[in-house]
Amino acid sequence: MLKRLHAILLMSVLALPLVVGLARAGEAEELAPFKMIRSLQFVQDSVVLGDHSAIEMQRFMLAAIDKRLRAVEQSAFRDPRNVDAALVYVMSGGNPDTLDYLADRDIEGNFDSRVTEALRQYLGGKGALIVEALSRAVPEYKNARIGPYLFLILGNATSQQDPLAAMKYYDWARLAAPGTIIEEAALRRSVFLAAKANEPDKGFRYALSYARRYLTSPYASQFADVFVELAVAHFDEAAEQRVSEVLAFMDQPRQREVYLRVARRAAIGGNETLARLASERAEGLADGSTSQSQVLASFYEGLAAVPSADVFAAAETISAIPDEKLSPRDRALRDAAKAIADAVVQLPQDESSTQASAPTPDGIAAEEGQAVSEETGSGMSPFGGTVEASGGSRDGDKTGAGAAPPADPALDGFLTSGRSKIAEIDALLKDEGL
Repeated sequence: MLKRLHAILLMSVLALPLVVGLARAGEAEELAPFKMIRSLQFVQDSVVLGDHSAIEMQRFMLAAIDKRLRAVEQSAFRDPRNVDAALVYVMSGGNPDTLDYLADRDIEGNFDSRVTEALRQYLGGKGALIVEALSRAVPEYKNARIGPYLFLILGNATSQQDPLAAMKYYDWARLAAPGTIIEEAALRRSVFLAAKANEPDKGFRYALSYARRYLTSPYASQFADVFVELAVAHFDEAAEQRVSEVLAFMDQPRQREVYLRVARRAAIGGNETLARLASERAEGLADGSTSQSQVLASFYEGLAAVPSADVFAAAETISAIPDEKLSPRDRALRDAAKAIADAVVQLPQDESSTQASAPTPDGIAAEEGQAVSEETGSGMSPFGGTVEASGGSRDGDKTGAGAAPPADPALDGFLTSGRSKIAEIDALLKDEGL
């Protein structure tokens, strides 16, 4: 409480010159852009450190700075601090058109054209085109006020082609600006790139650093997403200890949520061991008032057990969960799992429903079943095989004892429907990034 009060008071002090300057908008003396940027930086850093009430102030200040940059005389940019302020503004979520406005009116060469052109292309969605030019220019700004921002931008632009190089740029950005929104963004994105580049050791180190500082950030949910991907993709005994180390910085509800996410991703990915472990951890963290978490943990554990020897118990577990306890996505997962479990536990039939309605001598039935098998390739059912594989003879045994089971239209229709439903669910999950 005292820390929050201190932060509010300090923010008020820093924002006071901005308010006073706006109140004197009609006078000749107005705030220099670099002074306004200092207040913006403080507000943004406060947001990622947990003061979410400052988000509205951030929006207000961005609008005020935009107006000021467009109104200031061009001679003001002879001060390099104001040039840096303009660049920091556009790299902090400001209006990209303002950079175009300022760069087009820069007849004195106060703005570095290499930097402004790179930023204009980056903000225009052409980040891949700036890598070569900006990577040559950025060393000159390593110790400058805009240095950390440029390294962050360069890391973003490089991340698709070279994740390892991007992580190095992020390292420099966060080391040059500790405790800021730049470090928060660099750490969060580094966790994602480490998982993508198959560098779990780096990924868990970045995750631990993020958990120590920025769990109260409004972007912490994005961190949780990439951390879950990292944990699922690189799970082993050592990773389990590292996951527990990172989660130790979270309160109990957040730990439970992360374990449920891990269980869900592991169940979808077929990692039964991890799904069971994460589900058990989530259940252990649930208290009497969190029955929903216990239901989900049991559901994911049952989901993971479908392809195992416990398929009967798993099918009963997931079938017993009422619809209202599951989200639409989890209901889709349950339906897919039930279709698979039902197909696994269903006993193969000796004769199809069509044959049952029209009894024939055993020899004729066996010959008809063999003909169907040869015609369809015996690939319609997971329980079927070629006649040779089933141990039958093409022209020897006609009793049906060694011949392949005849195709069952009802079963084939059921499996075809199940496969279609699973394909639709997979497409839905893919669209949602799961």
